Amino acid sequence: MTAASAGRPKPIDRCQDVYDVLAQIRLRPGMWIRDGSLRALENILIGYSVALDVHGIDEKPVMWPDGPFAQWVQSRFGWSMSAGWAFAIQAHAEGEEPLEVFFRLLDEYRAG
Repeated sequence: MTAASAGRPKPIDRCQDVYDVLAQIRLRPGMWIRDGSLRALENILIGYSVALDVHGIDEKPVMWPDGPFAQWVQSRFGWSMSAGWAFAIQAHAEGEEPLEVFFRLLDEYRAG
């Protein structure tokens, strides 16, 4: 999350990339993901990636179920990605809130 997006929500049309969108979701997860499920978040991000493609916007689909983030999670933990990163994280959250685990892993992935 960038310093500019860390504290206050901003209109979604002001987001520059998927990480800006994720920063907005992180600020108000209940608004975006009512049940808090990672599968719902993954579906939002799949839609985001599809919209990029439909509109010819050149942005790498980092959060696709088998994309770079999923590959990083798989290589770091050895978890199967056959059902996507959301299922893998949820299955291995071990008593932690899966959404919190996701954002922690996202931060690690981005720090890289």
